[in-house]
Amino acid sequence: MSLKDDRQTEFAYQAVYRYMINLISEVGAEARVKLPSLRQLSVRLNVSISTIQYAYSLLEKEGRVYSVAKSGYYAWPVLNKPPGSNGGDLLERLYASARRPGMLVLSADEPALGASLDGALLLLERELLRHYPRHLQPWSQPCGVWELRAVLAARYTSSPTRCWQADEVYIGADLRGVLEILIEVLGLKGAAVIVESPCDWLILRLLQGAGVRIIELPFTAQGGLDLMLLEQLLIHEPVQLALLSSGVSLPSGIALPNPDRMQLVGLLNRHGCWLLENDSYGELGFEQPISPLRDLANPERLMVFSTFEKMLGPEAPFGYLLSSHLSSELQRQFLLRAFCLSPIRQRAIARLYQSGRIDQHLRDLRPQLKEQARLMSLRLDEHLGDQVTYRMPAAGATFWLRSRAAVDMRQVFQRLLGRQVVIAPGELFSISGLHCQHLRLSHTFDGAHNLGNALGDLALALKQAQTE
Repeated sequence: MSLKDDRQTEFAYQAVYRYMINLISEVGAEARVKLPSLRQLSVRLNVSISTIQYAYSLLEKEGRVYSVAKSGYYAWPVLNKPPGSNGGDLLERLYASARRPGMLVLSADEPALGASLDGALLLLERELLRHYPRHLQPWSQPCGVWELRAVLAARYTSSPTRCWQADEVYIGADLRGVLEILIEVLGLKGAAVIVESPCDWLILRLLQGAGVRIIELPFTAQGGLDLMLLEQLLIHEPVQLALLSSGVSLPSGIALPNPDRMQLVGLLNRHGCWLLENDSYGELGFEQPISPLRDLANPERLMVFSTFEKMLGPEAPFGYLLSSHLSSELQRQFLLRAFCLSPIRQRAIARLYQSGRIDQHLRDLRPQLKEQARLMSLRLDEHLGDQVTYRMPAAGATFWLRSRAAVDMRQVFQRLLGRQVVIAPGELFSISGLHCQHLRLSHTFDGAHNLGNALGDLALALKQAQTE
């Protein structure tokens, strides 16, 4: 099979994507199945390795495949169990359920779902391909193309003392790959790392899988962090690193008050603790500006990571890291990882920044997300007002709900699957049993389902799953 003819009407990765969907559908097994490697598919389909990488990245974001370091890609098993089955890993069941046709997926976190820049990226790529023919493109740029690295360095520079250079920016195929490299370079195995809680399950599982000792710092009911507890941890535990959000913490949707942010950073500086800032949602706050922690922290003990995906959509899955330290080891690890990144796609993203298109996109996206959150809040109050509590999110595309009554949230999850609704149980956002009475709900979805009916099903499931 050759995909060369498809280039006349569409980008090759779209045809590769469809081919892989059909291949995964044929798997239909209960056990995990290894998929062809990037190189094998490149030869089989007669397209570039970077094209295969894009298709795999999209499939991974959709929960259809997952990657194993130094092993390759695997298809999530197609679970043929009845909706009420409780077997297997909860996250695996969530991904598998979200793949089923006809499901209302309220477990997702896709801020750019209704306002992605896919079309603009494709148009820019077509234009850039005329200026940068494939035979003139550099063979390897392991840390990303200079144009995009320079744009990011400039965007993150806020003063002469808080500035970044292009060679301090590292771009990888996705956020997972970048974080895996960072964990390796920092030598975090066995080290104590503080993370705010709730925390993204990708981050938690990567740290846990790498043998990191995770210390969770939960948000209080009042919407802050327990800074007294943080100070005690910094005094009595050998903490190397604190992983905290730049402005708004997701999924909690909480933005710390400025006095708390100043005190938090002061504690980290006083105890010589490194700050690893998660800036994935840094530009998605409903009310701008929200001063990032990095502008308060000691720049000598600071690293920042993020992804374009939350802001631009799944067509921009790259992750990136800003670090003025450990440059030789970071460069070495990025070279060894050999990410297959399309230079044209990276240049297209850089052009979006340079032209101001991303800033305009954000000016449109923020009020859209805020309005969607307001409308969802009205629906939650109507259908779940006496059953859950929540704080209005300050950013992003999700709500963080807590059941007023004690419930078995796994039972709620399973009951809703029977109604073709997927939620994200709160326990996924902790490794120590926190948040079992919580769930995350998206307020961005395709609109093909009746949200009111789904929330009514959730209300009934919460009532039926009460444990007291």
